Amino acid sequence: MKYIYPVIFRPAENGYYAINVPNLPGCLTQGKSLQDAFDMVQDAIALWICDAEDNNESIPSPSNIHEIVRDEVEFVSLISVDTTEYRAVIDNKAVKKTLTIPSWLNRAAEKQHLNFSQILQEALKERLHIHSH
Repeated sequence: MKYIYPVIFRPAENGYYAINVPNLPGCLTQGKSLQDAFDMVQDAIALWICDAEDNNESIPSPSNIHEIVRDEVEFVSLISVDTTEYRAVIDNKAVKKTLTIPSWLNRAAEKQHLNFSQILQEALKERLHIHSH
């Protein structure tokens, strides 16, 4: 699922940034550069939302970026995260599945040295409209 949230960036010493996601209580992080700050806040938002999804908790709606109150040294940016992508990256371990197919189909596939796991993964991704990983 894709989400977009406004985020407050506050420059700190030595090029660091403190980051706050006002709509997600307790969602705070920091980065040692602007690029690192953007990467860190994407990770923090995705982790916050995945945790809420896993616990069947409501996910707050994002505020309008123009309604975010900030100090004069701070700036606001919209950050986009995709929890489906995030989960794929952090939880890409293989799990064993048992399946049943007709014996004639099994023989034909084995004769062609087909990889059952790879074919099943490709078919599931196609059926679920997942186009990465």
